[in-house]
Amino acid sequence: MPRPREFDEDRVVLAIRDEFWDKGYAATSMDDLLRVSGLGKGSLYGAFGDKRSLFLRVLRAYDDANLLMLRERLASAARGIDLVREFVLGSTGDPTGATARRGCLLANSNAELATSTPDVAAEARRSYDAITTILAAALERAQREGDIDPGVDPAETARAVLVAQLGVIALGRTGMDIDVLTTVARSTLARLLPNPPQ
Repeated sequence: MPRPREFDEDRVVLAIRDEFWDKGYAATSMDDLLRVSGLGKGSLYGAFGDKRSLFLRVLRAYDDANLLMLRERLASAARGIDLVREFVLGSTGDPTGATARRGCLLANSNAELATSTPDVAAEARRSYDAITTILAAALERAQREGDIDPGVDPAETARAVLVAQLGVIALGRTGMDIDVLTTVARSTLARLLPNPPQ
């Protein structure tokens, strides 16, 4: 009979996630993962498999948590347009710029690994497709609530909003001044989300 695990799996996964997030996949060594997890090599491999398997598990958990948060936020938002704006402006909310410089684990990983690791590219497509669906629902709601032009195509605009958010993330990673980054993000939103005709 297998022995029960004697560690907090959620804590370990979060610690490993943060290590990959801060350093990237290639720069994170197994020694790094052993250090932040507090596990021995046998326990880490036994519970999670090799580095690649562990990374894919962490990335999927990160994506699923973000998708759940977006769905919950859409359900609780006062207006549909609020979710769309928050989605693009999210990384600009930290006045120190640290959040913007850290970026997004999915976007960072996709930039680093998509061409060499098909599983990462597939996970990015899965997550981005789901995000686009949520954004389209928010935009449809914003049209019903009179906040954007009813002639806007919600699905097409949702994809454009995703592209805008990824651009903001990429610029934030460069260390762009947070006030400039915020202005860029707001200006992009204003062009993507036209007001209803008067």
